[in-house]
Amino acid sequence: MTTGFDKRRERGSDDPTTIRSLAVTADDVVTALEAHQRADRPAVLRVTPPFAGRMRARLHLVGGEGGYDGGAAPLHIHPAAFVDSDVDTVPLVDETEDELRQQGEYSVERHREFHEEAVDAWRESVRAGLVGRLELETETTSHAVDVKYLGRRAESSG
Repeated sequence: MTTGFDKRRERGSDDPTTIRSLAVTADDVVTALEAHQRADRPAVLRVTPPFAGRMRARLHLVGGEGGYDGGAAPLHIHPAAFVDSDVDTVPLVDETEDELRQQGEYSVERHREFHEEAVDAWRESVRAGLVGRLELETETTSHAVDVKYLGRRAESSG
């Protein structure tokens, strides 16, 4: 009886199309996306070979790993691939300051609190916008994989 996939490939392969699902923490996605948007750290979610049907994507800063000898290189997935396109960009300090000044409520302490609240709300919107499936881009092709989130995905409302 054929099950639709090769058990030998399930154990480990250089072929990233072997991957059927990725597990990742919601916090890693939020952290990577925030770092990318603030443009100070090139953060990705990294999947390291050998590839199998179920893989883990972990937070990784690009550039510190050196070269790869033989076999397949790890996959670097942009954090935006894990999030619905409707999610806004992370609030900037200047934006929250301007908003407070327009409301006539500016003080340094209130600005700090207001900015923290805005960033926390943005993080929750990212968690709420996490997708259950994404296109995994390889050097030669792309294919859809399921995504399973570890840890807190979004605040419950009850």
